[in-house]
Amino acid sequence: MKNFSKITNKVALVTGSAGFIGSHLADKLLSAGYSVVGVDNFSLGTYNNIKHLEKDSNFTQIELDLVDKAKLKDVFSNFNINIVFHFAANSDVRLGLTNRNIDLSSNFHTTHNILESIVENNISEIVFSSTSAIYGSLEGDISENQGPLFPTSLYGSSKLAAEAFISVYCHLFEIKSWIIRFPNVVGPRLTHGVIFDFINKLKKNPLKLEILGDGKQNKPYLHVFDLLDAIAMVYEKTNDTINVFNVGPQDSTSVTDIANYLIDSMSLPEVEKFYTGGQTGWPGDVPKFSYDIRKIRKLGWKPSFSSDEAVRKAIDDNLK
Repeated sequence: MKNFSKITNKVALVTGSAGFIGSHLADKLLSAGYSVVGVDNFSLGTYNNIKHLEKDSNFTQIELDLVDKAKLKDVFSNFNINIVFHFAANSDVRLGLTNRNIDLSSNFHTTHNILESIVENNISEIVFSSTSAIYGSLEGDISENQGPLFPTSLYGSSKLAAEAFISVYCHLFEIKSWIIRFPNVVGPRLTHGVIFDFINKLKKNPLKLEILGDGKQNKPYLHVFDLLDAIAMVYEKTNDTINVFNVGPQDSTSVTDIANYLIDSMSLPEVEKFYTGGQTGWPGDVPKFSYDIRKIRKLGWKPSFSSDEAVRKAIDDNLK
């Protein structure tokens, strides 16, 4: 287990603090002695994810949409922030199909506003949650220096554009960044994704389960606790101007296997699975990918859970 170094005087801004990953990150930072200022617009995040922190004097939660520059400016004026963990985003990739502005606004514009605030307040560190979606559909094990990159979703393109802006701001304004490219992340407090979707579908109808695509989509699933360990290790052990890392397990799990694990865990032997067809779950979905994680392994990190183990644990956590 890798934690952030114990400190007592550092204030971290966590955007997306009421979300799935952001709320766990807030927990980890608080346990290391950080004071945490969380901001969230509660579009995907929920109060239940941070309810346990309401009596922690080192935690402040602010309801805020990061596109609101005036209110964001107030946050930086009211708190002596030392580091920004920018994890707020529209992480519902499919939503970009019906709302083609949401990724531009929630992923790119928010990042630009955060970067402007960092410069205006002389902050020198940003940790950014990026994604495998920036790579698009690539064959083989994908490394951090892969390119050129052609994303296939609005989500992926907005995150890639955000990375580009972070790069420029780092070079122009003496900022250091840690960019972590996540695979599919699972664990307690899920707010979206295939496990979340399947659980809700089966609670509504325990006899039928719709599976998008052909069910053969096969991707690495990383447990959120392993992700947080990776973030802490990358932040503590690297010190370049821009530090970019793929994070994930070396194996993968198919959508049909996830369905079968869940059906077994819910003791629903009569479930009929039916598929919408096609190799992808939706336009822009990447059905298969594999990370080259040698770079982060050289730091000494490896996940505690395989992809299948992470999925099974996340199912158990979210059925409690």
